[in-house]
Amino acid sequence: MEKEVDGILVAAHELKAPLAVLRQLALSFDNISGQNEQIRSRMVSVSERAIKQVNDLVKIRRLEDGLFAMEPVAVREVCDAVTRELEYLFHYNKRDLYIRYSNRSRLVTANRDLLYSVVYNFLLNAMHYSGDETRAELMVKDFKDKVKIVVRDYGPALPMDVWREIKRGWVEKPTSIAMRPGSSGLGLYIASRFSRYMNANVGAVRHRDGTSFYVDLPISKQASLF
Repeated sequence: MEKEVDGILVAAHELKAPLAVLRQLALSFDNISGQNEQIRSRMVSVSERAIKQVNDLVKIRRLEDGLFAMEPVAVREVCDAVTRELEYLFHYNKRDLYIRYSNRSRLVTANRDLLYSVVYNFLLNAMHYSGDETRAELMVKDFKDKVKIVVRDYGPALPMDVWREIKRGWVEKPTSIAMRPGSSGLGLYIASRFSRYMNANVGAVRHRDGTSFYVDLPISKQASLF
């Protein structure tokens, strides 16, 4: 398993340089407008998302070094930051995102960068599988002694084998997901590894009309003092 992960990381390092070059080339075009400007914007957006996932893969190996400190994190602020970054992508693909915060506990114990990536990958997945007549949903709520972040989509059903892996608490490796074309499961793999590092429970609920992915985060002890 470790050799397989190492192979993924080697590939990630190899991909980062050409992706960065692609992004820079797209930004270097001058005096373009109309449809060409839209093409350039999409090239930049695609390359930036790919670079982000490459960086997340590199972080997976660094988890063993314990470099990602756990601290009180404002969960709504993280979700707001992710939705701002993905707002353009949802708009460009004519997808709607519904957001609802009902959590009374505002601080969780987490690492902000890792939590950001978890929410980002869940939302990116939901954007893929929402349609013109459906929407993706982001909800943050209290759940027992934790705060639960839920991302709901209305896409094809999640296969049972993938659901079982997530229910167990982590995804072993990126795999293709049947009935969800265009997804390698990479985002779920990253989200599960980061969640496990943060001692957060990650899971999925299969619906007749889609899937909800969630992560349960411990409430910060600092928050309980107030």
